[in-house]
Amino acid sequence: MTRILIIEDESSIAELERDYLEINGYAVEMCFSGDEGLRRALEEDYDLFILDLMLPKVNGFDICKQIRAVKDVPILIVSAKKEEIDKIRGLGLGADDYMTKPFSPSELVARVKAHLARYERLIGKKEPVLDEVRIRGLSIDKSSRRVYVNEKEVVFTTKEFDLLAFLAQNPNHVFNKEHLFEKIWGLESAGDIATVTVHIRRIREKMEADPSNPQYIETVWGAGYRFTV
Repeated sequence: MTRILIIEDESSIAELERDYLEINGYAVEMCFSGDEGLRRALEEDYDLFILDLMLPKVNGFDICKQIRAVKDVPILIVSAKKEEIDKIRGLGLGADDYMTKPFSPSELVARVKAHLARYERLIGKKEPVLDEVRIRGLSIDKSSRRVYVNEKEVVFTTKEFDLLAFLAQNPNHVFNKEHLFEKIWGLESAGDIATVTVHIRRIREKMEADPSNPQYIETVWGAGYRFTV
């Protein structure tokens, strides 16, 4: 059974999330402090995390960063913090989605289902795609989900890899943020397209010799992004 960990200090909210998720067949556990949530997240195996930001002892930003450093499962932030900078920071630390309180429990369940389904596809529970892309010192092996730059392996998160592979397989084509968000996250409007910008920046930082002057993923101002060959 799919295991979900909720890290939320407001018990009424955590219980509401748990009830809706359990109705849909998920095994749900709850933590009410940041330090306990982080410990369990790192020591135990879960398929998805639902994370508040304003937590006692360890805040949600730090938890997100530490989880993402060692695990690639989906992380959904559900927070009362509504400022754009908080969303960008959370996504930049590796969260897959960001919802603000108050929220629709039904929408939360829909997003959980979408992220879990997409993660299962990406880790190969369906037939793997045996493709390899080689462009100017860059090698992307889709079957093993590994990337090499000048023969040195570079590690990407699931969505970073998927975004890079999609752009590389469609070279010289300009894609706007909305199209990339729908293609990679598969949630249409149920999310924040700012995550595209964040992920592009992280990809460049990992693979470009000079991220401020990218040689692979070019920004086409006012239009979107293009992988150049």
